[in-house]
Amino acid sequence: MTRIAVLGAGSWGTALALVLARNGHPVQLWGHRAGHMAALARERRNIRYLPQAPFPANLTTTADLAEAVDAASVLLVAVPSHAFREQLEALRPHCRRHARIAWATKGLELESGLPLHRVVAEVLGEDMPAAVLSGPTFAGEVAEGQPTAITVASAVPDFAAELVGLLHNPRFRAYSSSDMVGVELGGAIKNVLAIAAGVADGLGYGANARAALITRGLAEMMRLGTTLGGRPDTLMGLSGVGDLILTCTDNQSRNRRFGIGLGRGETPDTVARAIGQEIEGIPTARIVHDLARRHGIDMPITEQVYRILYEGLPPAEAVTNLLLREPKPETGNR
Repeated sequence: MTRIAVLGAGSWGTALALVLARNGHPVQLWGHRAGHMAALARERRNIRYLPQAPFPANLTTTADLAEAVDAASVLLVAVPSHAFREQLEALRPHCRRHARIAWATKGLELESGLPLHRVVAEVLGEDMPAAVLSGPTFAGEVAEGQPTAITVASAVPDFAAELVGLLHNPRFRAYSSSDMVGVELGGAIKNVLAIAAGVADGLGYGANARAALITRGLAEMMRLGTTLGGRPDTLMGLSGVGDLILTCTDNQSRNRRFGIGLGRGETPDTVARAIGQEIEGIPTARIVHDLARRHGIDMPITEQVYRILYEGLPPAEAVTNLLLREPKPETGNR
């Protein structure tokens, strides 16, 4: 069996470790906080994030990065995007010669705006087999064994096929793709749009407004995604529109809950503290806004989310700005 190290013991990393271990593979789950990892080892479950999901015997835990990486041939990174490069640099000295790396991190690099596959190439080299996992997935449902589908994208077809084989089971369906750019951009942009959908709901608007935001948000995702090299069919798939629908419509989404709080008049810091976990849409809004301006892409919903977060624009005024825009044809404009 393939030995796998999952790096990141939050809810998503733990859920993926559970899928792999339930499929019979030896899995070691690593986290950087020794106390948290000791609790996981003692309780044989992640009490903080996924208390309903006991660990199989073949799922072990460690706070020793060298131990986790040295023993594994597949490394699966599930840390927030702001810690992604640092995590790669830490694991680089410990990588086995024939190791392959995948990541389930959604977002873009904060400082550079780079998609994460470019960060992997910079830190670990162009020759490292690499893949990204993304799709409409809430960790709690995955941990409970509820039906889920995901996309695995890699420029190395054999590695994508290997990961699909490692992950696939009757409750967890994995599809392969070669479009890493499209998969990564869909997984990043949807977080910004989920904040917008949450704002609308927090302001008390109904299903009509939510449906309009999702649809016009998809148009923004398609415009920027295809400009940066993603394929339209990818953005219309699981990691694009699928993840967009999920995060815009269900309160398991941290980005949506964050937007709801903003719509109700709470400050960003207050809402973020109450949620207590990473809200990837906050930094991603700035990055996507900058990319849109740099490439001359019209992304009005993203722009209003950016202005709420970084310019203090009242959410109700942001919605008014969207409604007062000059009428245009629905399709064909950029």
